Amino acid sequence: MKPNELYDLIDGLAPFSLSREMIERGYRDNSGLLVDCGKNIKGILFSLDLSFAAIEEAKKTGANCIVTHHPAIWDAVMQINSAMSPKLTACIGAGISVLSAHLNLDAAENGIDAMLMRGLGGKESLSYEETLTGGAYGRVYDIKETSMRLFAEKAGQIFHTKRVLAYGVSPVKRVASFCGGGFDADAIDFAVKNGADTIVSSDAKHHFITEAVECGLNLLFLTHYAAENYGFVRFAEAVKPLVKVPVTTFTDERFL
Repeated sequence: MKPNELYDLIDGLAPFSLSREMIERGYRDNSGLLVDCGKNIKGILFSLDLSFAAIEEAKKTGANCIVTHHPAIWDAVMQINSAMSPKLTACIGAGISVLSAHLNLDAAENGIDAMLMRGLGGKESLSYEETLTGGAYGRVYDIKETSMRLFAEKAGQIFHTKRVLAYGVSPVKRVASFCGGGFDADAIDFAVKNGADTIVSSDAKHHFITEAVECGLNLLFLTHYAAENYGFVRFAEAVKPLVKVPVTTFTDERFL
């Protein structure tokens, strides 16, 4: 399997066209095959981010392709050298290709945003970005009623993190969730209009927190890493039986 063939496989599960649709709506992304060393893939490492630790893990496991969620190249790169692009240089030097699946994987049918919902106990939902072709982002759904305290405790257990920030004491019955940094004024408006009593997301800004609390909402914030790695690992598990090379996942405990 060549890197471009892995791209095609992932495109079938989480179409990269979803990224382009999200960009057209004002989101920012750079998903795709970002480093192609042209070699047959011997092993694949899934890591939410391209980090030095992930690169070392790839070398250790014999993987010469890393699949990330967050784009390994974000801004325009004018030069690639060890000073300005140390991670890319390390990958190229080791013959490691890098493929990033970001907004397309957030919004895919069984993608990261959907898995966040399922991890929180939701099954069927309305969507914030509901007109995406074959995908969705931002969801509101009913769950079995529970106290905010127990909801927060269970979320920490399910998403394997002790870093949980919670506001509010009202019972939790209807949740609006947004993977990654999807918490903003529009998210609050979506939650209120659709009868949610609780919002779950990451990367909270204070003025949005105060706005949501003033609206009477409960808030639960997981780390960006914990909220997304949960679904990313499950995506790796979905890819594993479709390829004929070893597939491993790398979780960076520093960010859970």
